[in-house]
Amino acid sequence: MTPVNDALQIGVSGDGGAAIKIFLLMTALSFGPALVMSMTSFLRIIVVLSFLRQALGSPQLPPNPVLLGLALFLTIFIMRPTLERVHQEAVAPYLDDKISYQAALDNGGGALKAFMLPQTREDDIALFYDIAAAPRPERVEDIPVSIAVPAFMLSELTTSFRMGLFLFIPLLLVDLLVAAILMSFGMMMVPPQMIGLPLKIAVFLMADGWHLVVSSLARSFHG
Repeated sequence: MTPVNDALQIGVSGDGGAAIKIFLLMTALSFGPALVMSMTSFLRIIVVLSFLRQALGSPQLPPNPVLLGLALFLTIFIMRPTLERVHQEAVAPYLDDKISYQAALDNGGGALKAFMLPQTREDDIALFYDIAAAPRPERVEDIPVSIAVPAFMLSELTTSFRMGLFLFIPLLLVDLLVAAILMSFGMMMVPPQMIGLPLKIAVFLMADGWHLVVSSLARSFHG
């Protein structure tokens, strides 16, 4: 019998455990983008970077693939301890048949909640409990994922918009200064963006802006 036939025979006569694991893995990968967007630091990072691009007045620079790549690798860097915990407590034991599928989900969800809940405002958690008309748990660990995830996303949007406002204010002052100078010289026909854009880029570079933005984003999660 050939090796191919041997492999087919094993797959047919086996208990199907490997096939189930492959199916679950493919399902998890299909939901990967949604999980990254809703349960990691990616949301805050990409929103803040988008605010920065708008504040600089260059909506096409850096290009979207560059921002997405930077946000993705920053997410991997920030989420590394959590991902390692998920692998050690959920993925690896399940693949080694040491725990059940439900236990793996509980362990993985617990590790992700340990990351999300410290970043989530109590008011946002209370909002979804009020909407669901559900009793509030005595322990934070008992908050279900169905409430933790939307509350986390709402808190992330609030935090990212607050950080975006702090980015906008100093660069907006540059725009106002340029507009006032042009008006004082009677240069009404000169677009303020033509002069404001290079000035804002110069101010941003002199302040080592990319370093400050990335540092602020990373430290906002690690405290």
